[in-house]
Amino acid sequence: MIAWNRYGKSRVRLVKVDRSAPTHRLVDLTIDVQLEGAFERVYTDGDNAACLPTDTMKNTVYALARQHPIDRVETFLVRLADHFIAKPGVARARISAAEQPWGRLSDHAFVHASGEQWTALVVRTREAAEITSGITNLVLLKTTDSAFSGFPRDEYTTLPDTRDRILATAVTAAWRYRPHADFAVRDRIRSALVESFAAHVSESVQHTLDAMGRAALAAAPDAIEITLTLPNRHHLLVDLSPFGLDNPNEIFVATDQPFGLIEATITR
Repeated sequence: MIAWNRYGKSRVRLVKVDRSAPTHRLVDLTIDVQLEGAFERVYTDGDNAACLPTDTMKNTVYALARQHPIDRVETFLVRLADHFIAKPGVARARISAAEQPWGRLSDHAFVHASGEQWTALVVRTREAAEITSGITNLVLLKTTDSAFSGFPRDEYTTLPDTRDRILATAVTAAWRYRPHADFAVRDRIRSALVESFAAHVSESVQHTLDAMGRAALAAAPDAIEITLTLPNRHHLLVDLSPFGLDNPNEIFVATDQPFGLIEATITR
């Protein structure tokens, strides 16, 4: 028997240009549509009567994007979720998006800003919708005000204490909204994360994660919790003594594997 099923259309690429003003606006999204519901007979009997084609899902994304503005990605995803939840047999619609921000060069020219992406997820049942927004690959680094010392030691510990090190990470953040939230808080949350990372005197990545999460919630009353993932992008001091040189905390090797991975959810 089929214990659980879900199907949909993944990685629907959507770029919309808003030409309603002399200064054009560009939205660049990758959208996933996933449906759960009474689709068991599609699997067990080959009966496609309840199977909305995934090609139709793709076309729906483009049609609704043409008919409606995309001022906030979350609002557009809610509109898509409302459309699909109304289809026969659908019990849950899960619509997610990754947005690639573009920097402006002029009224109608743009530059690919970075590897950073903005994320959004709407999970819609017939009773309610849960909305989560986020950021991925927000790369941050600071050269001081970061320490790691006083940790337990055993026979396999070789890491020295340090009171001054490089702290670098690629932040992934996801925050959940209250009902009827203001989705414009994304910029405030991003600013709070960046500013608290820069200002915080860190005793560990965990210590800084907590400060960043608290600052984000303080900046956005409509966010009820935030989950942060901070990989520790290690920068190791290079031993220059074989060359007769000192290294007063200036020359480092950046390593990407292995890395520490620090995660936590901060709630109100």
